[in-house]
Amino acid sequence: MTSKTFIYILLTDTGTLFTKSIKKYTKAPYNHASIAFDANLTEMYSFGRKNPNNPINGGFVKEDIHTGTYSKYPETTCVIYKLDVTSRDVEKMRRVLNVFIKNQRRFLYNLIGVLGVSLNEPVEFSNSYFCSQFVAEMLHRSGIKLWDKLPALVTPDDFRKNPHFQLVYEGKLTDYPLIKK
Repeated sequence: MTSKTFIYILLTDTGTLFTKSIKKYTKAPYNHASIAFDANLTEMYSFGRKNPNNPINGGFVKEDIHTGTYSKYPETTCVIYKLDVTSRDVEKMRRVLNVFIKNQRRFLYNLIGVLGVSLNEPVEFSNSYFCSQFVAEMLHRSGIKLWDKLPALVTPDDFRKNPHFQLVYEGKLTDYPLIKK
């Protein structure tokens, strides 16, 4: 018998020029998605800036609230959800994740895919993802199907609107009580 556990989805708005541009178009409160394997958000992954000071260089990242992009934007607002999964689901996700970790230098940020979402046309490359596409792909490849669309069309707001996710916290990221100060 497989035991129940949770994975966590963090949606954020850092207030950067890029996120303000996306927000103007989507009208959604959050425009970046990450997946975490613990409630403290210490093991969290996404596609985004590889260097907090360089918005152009993007790809697969292990995010760190204290030293990464979020540390540069202390006014970041967020919402955190948890998803009830089995330990077997987490095993599958970790296998998928290990492929990303082992090949992280090969992965690029799928900026064209972000434009594809706005046209409702999926743009997929084998080594290129945007944040919500990556999180949706992790779930999809692990057998967790939450939408009737391709991961390349999943937006951060799709996580917010999906009834399978349970709200954990909403507010300033730095005020989230489980983050070790």
